[in-house]
Amino acid sequence: MNFLTEKLLHGGDYNPEQWLDRPDILEDDIRMLKDAHCNTVTLGVFSWSTLEPEEGVYQFQWLEDIINRLYENGIHTVLATPSGARPKWLADKYPEVLRVDAGRRRQLFGGRHNHCLTSPVYREKVHMIDRKLAEKFGSHPGVILWHISNELSGECHCPLCQEAFRNWVKERYGTVENLNRHWSTTFWSHTYQSFDQVESPSPIGEGALHGLNLDWNRFVTEQTCEFIKNEVQALREGGSALPVTTNLMYYFDQLNYFRIAKEIDVVSWDTYPTWGKKPLRATASDNAMCHDLMRSLKKKPFIQMESCTTSTNWQKVSKLKMPGLLRTQSMQAIAHGGEGAMYFQIRQSQGASEKFHGAVIDHYGGEDTRVFREVIQTGEMLDHLSELAGTETKSKAAILYDWENHWAMEDSQGPRNAGLPRKSLMLKIYRSIRCLGLNVDFVDEEGDLSDYKVFVISMGYMFKDGFAEKVRRFTENGGILLVTFWSGIVDGTDRCYLGGTPGGLMDVLGLRSTEIDGLFDWEENEITDPEDFTVDPVTLEKEQTGVLDSGTGLSGTFSCKNLCELAALSGAQPVKVYGKNFYKGCPAVTVHPYGSGKAWYVGTDAEEKFFNRLMKKIMQDALKEELSEYPDSMEVTSRENESFIYRIYQNYDEEESLAFPVNAKEEVVFGCAGTVPPLGIMVTKERKL
Repeated sequence: MNFLTEKLLHGGDYNPEQWLDRPDILEDDIRMLKDAHCNTVTLGVFSWSTLEPEEGVYQFQWLEDIINRLYENGIHTVLATPSGARPKWLADKYPEVLRVDAGRRRQLFGGRHNHCLTSPVYREKVHMIDRKLAEKFGSHPGVILWHISNELSGECHCPLCQEAFRNWVKERYGTVENLNRHWSTTFWSHTYQSFDQVESPSPIGEGALHGLNLDWNRFVTEQTCEFIKNEVQALREGGSALPVTTNLMYYFDQLNYFRIAKEIDVVSWDTYPTWGKKPLRATASDNAMCHDLMRSLKKKPFIQMESCTTSTNWQKVSKLKMPGLLRTQSMQAIAHGGEGAMYFQIRQSQGASEKFHGAVIDHYGGEDTRVFREVIQTGEMLDHLSELAGTETKSKAAILYDWENHWAMEDSQGPRNAGLPRKSLMLKIYRSIRCLGLNVDFVDEEGDLSDYKVFVISMGYMFKDGFAEKVRRFTENGGILLVTFWSGIVDGTDRCYLGGTPGGLMDVLGLRSTEIDGLFDWEENEITDPEDFTVDPVTLEKEQTGVLDSGTGLSGTFSCKNLCELAALSGAQPVKVYGKNFYKGCPAVTVHPYGSGKAWYVGTDAEEKFFNRLMKKIMQDALKEELSEYPDSMEVTSRENESFIYRIYQNYDEEESLAFPVNAKEEVVFGCAGTVPPLGIMVTKERKL
């Protein structure tokens, strides 16, 4: 049996090395794990100093005993490599493994992830212990997956990294003249005469060359990938063929996760939403988008590797999860294509920085706690729904999510340097599709668009080489494209496109962006229906134009904020125009047929109600069917295999039960047919024809 596709994983991060002097506690842990229907734990994440207390002295017996004992009790192991936190002896003997910050200061030993990814010594020591672990445990029947390091993050600016960066840049650009051209170094007279002069960005040095900043971020991702490769190679040399994962993080912007995903077999991630800070529906949709992003990295099922059973200890306010929320959050991971709901941590640490972080087993250590009872209920649910393991998530709509685009946009020093609505706009569009009960994928600019009927470019500031042509073909071949403001502004090295924007798509959209107005936080504008005349954004004079009739379902007035882009039309039809300011009457929303498809343009950060209407129209046009909207508190997702379509209905209302209509072809496999209580769940399946 392939445990990763036959079972939904339930368990979490377990640190028995903290309790080796308490065999009674270790026995209690196994009993309580079984009682909670936990079938998997993650071991060894921060165990290096216990596994190798002195250089070259390996002590694996305690780990073998734990793995054996767990396996005897039906509990499998995700085994971590320990590179996320090095032992003191290693830092003392080889100080080069410690990071240098952007201010060029060598860090002291301490914390975690304080290691240089480039250091040959660190890579060698990691490689050695990884290989030893693989030789010892790589074929153990209780070990099902390798967990590479932990929450990879951060960067190093030491001399080793500077030299590696120079070599990377030289390979990328070939000549220093080419580098100077792409980085626009004549600005402020920062021209390089040789690659030897290149240094990483620094607050006490160069920070104004956006091409340099962008390439440094790319380099850090590549160094992280090389570090992962080194670990995977060690495991393979040790004789293990088990799949590998590494745990990614919540809206983490330092690394390009699409690139990282190419180096691992299974995507896993750690989710810690701030429940209670906003209405449940808002937090749920935010977390849902992260789940879908993680699933989209490989277009395969993922694992929720960490979540919290109750309150964390590191958020600004450590709020308890209300009763029922643990099970609902765990099910959300499954609903969006996950293969497991795991926690940090199994047993609460007795000391140090995470001693008050929530756990399956708290300091009290008993089973008669509210949290432990909810863990039991979650485990029972996942056992009951094991048939969902290995099923797929299929989507007809995709949204651009490109880390390199985000890096460049946040560094752009453009119309709004504080509070760019990048994430909030994407969430509005995402929710507007999800409220129709439709799944959503995310792709980066290298992604394949052939599986989709609708593609959304939300603030796609940077169009890298070939991306516009890919989007053109998608639309020409019948796809429906939506492009928002602040898109196609620069190329892949953050140089502005000449001749008009969005670069490479002006004819597809039937317009050219002319100006963009940054609104203060207290300002608003509005978009409204055009009359027979709209205002030309260049001359500010009225011109007659073809206007869509009210049959679009988009009639009315809607508020907008943050950014208002002006556009000169060259074939596109105005659907909405601005209602205020000197550009009153200028096109704000347009549509343009192109090839067999259609290209929509939205020039401003409109309110969510507008996007709800727009995306409903677009999705109905794409799918050729009428679609119903679900209430705000409903979340409806689907997974499928060759025989069945499974639908997961979740109610994120704290007080009201919601009716989820079930058709005669659907069989309820979990929950009560038709009505779902607050924070409740219903799962149905329908046989495919």
